[in-house]
Amino acid sequence: MGKNLYQKVWDAHRVSTLADGRTQLFIGTHMIHEVTSPQAFGMLRDLDLTVKFPHRTFATVDHIVPTDDQSLPLKDSLADAMLREIRKNADEFGVTYFDISSGKQGIVHVVGPEQGITQPGTTIVCGDSHTATHGAFGAIAFGIGTTQVRDVLATQTMAIESLKVRRINVDGELRPGVYAKDVALHIIRLLGAKGGIGYAYEYNGSWFKNSTMEERMTVCNMSIEGGARCGYVNPDETTFEFLKGRPYAPADAEWDTAVERWLGYASDEDAEYDDVVNINAADIEPTVTWGISPDQGIAISESIPSIADGADSGEQASIKEALEYMKLPEGQPIAGTPIDVAFIGSCTNGRISDFREAAKYLKGKKVAEGVKAIAVPGSQITAIMCEKEGLDKVFTEAGFEWRAAGCSMCLAMNPDKLVGDQLCASSSNRNFKGRQGSATGRTVLMSPVMVVAAAVTGTIADAREVLSA
Repeated sequence: MGKNLYQKVWDAHRVSTLADGRTQLFIGTHMIHEVTSPQAFGMLRDLDLTVKFPHRTFATVDHIVPTDDQSLPLKDSLADAMLREIRKNADEFGVTYFDISSGKQGIVHVVGPEQGITQPGTTIVCGDSHTATHGAFGAIAFGIGTTQVRDVLATQTMAIESLKVRRINVDGELRPGVYAKDVALHIIRLLGAKGGIGYAYEYNGSWFKNSTMEERMTVCNMSIEGGARCGYVNPDETTFEFLKGRPYAPADAEWDTAVERWLGYASDEDAEYDDVVNINAADIEPTVTWGISPDQGIAISESIPSIADGADSGEQASIKEALEYMKLPEGQPIAGTPIDVAFIGSCTNGRISDFREAAKYLKGKKVAEGVKAIAVPGSQITAIMCEKEGLDKVFTEAGFEWRAAGCSMCLAMNPDKLVGDQLCASSSNRNFKGRQGSATGRTVLMSPVMVVAAAVTGTIADAREVLSA
């Protein structure tokens, strides 16, 4: 019987089986940022330890950096202190660091792939839940806590329980106006925000096989929103074409050897899975969230649920809580709901392809009066590419603010925050209460093109009806 990629990578990185049944797993690549690493380095100093394999750790800053003014020292004293701390730690422990001045800084899950650090057949961890993004390359990648960051820095291993594997097949073609973000939201709606607990998700089927690396990264990124610990796509020619020539990718004579090794990690045709889910790509519509959990989503053509739609008292209470927080009328169409803010960016949808597609439909249009719209590239390299192609001008001429690289409005660790109960059409990954910086702020998740439609109409809208290239 064959093995799936998860089993192959796990077995290849297993150091030992611990007495409690957990695996001591070797970590091939460790990525760190300024929020979850300072305490871990402090623990190393307390224990008089060094970083075991510094060449396997890569650092950048993303969560706390402002996107409007990045001149040093940063205006926020705490953010500036965190910036100085990660620089000091990287220098002291010999870790590669992509600083703001490097021209390579950005969101950790954008920087890793664009530098070619993210590679198939390896294990990748980071003190950030959206590390699942890197699974798009055929890696097993997951977020870890601060004490685990310490363990990986000190030993290049960590103790972890193995997972079950669910294969999710998406077959066929998406209809026009439907994107990878819609695929991710559809899967989460179908399986639930807790449906993936205890699982790794293998994304397969003809749509994934024909998808771009950016599309794969978007879906893998949101595996965690579905409760899965990680998500991955088997490596193929699309993967290799993306990686070839990147700074940290194998080169010259090593390239062919690496490709052959990477192909060997792909799931065998006769691999077994703990569960299999089949989805027809043509059934997926542009999808938006209406509530306070990523699985509270509907197609743009559908209406907001009614409390009575809940299957039981618990679900009814959940719907009631979400509707009260979101201030949305039950049973009414989601389309037409007024917005206050439009945000394009994040590790989910802050890549060059996202801005190209959004700009294609935004060109020649204007942001609706009263809407604050910001576009935030996921990295400095992405920003440069956008600016070389004139995409930044498309956004600014339409009324968007064009910002510097960072996590921005995805979360409330920098100045980009909602005010009061503003409603934001967002291309990010979470719609939790207070996620975007205001205790009463409201977030509606959607694809970048749907954000454009919302920005120019001032309402949640079906991009297929209001936009034309």
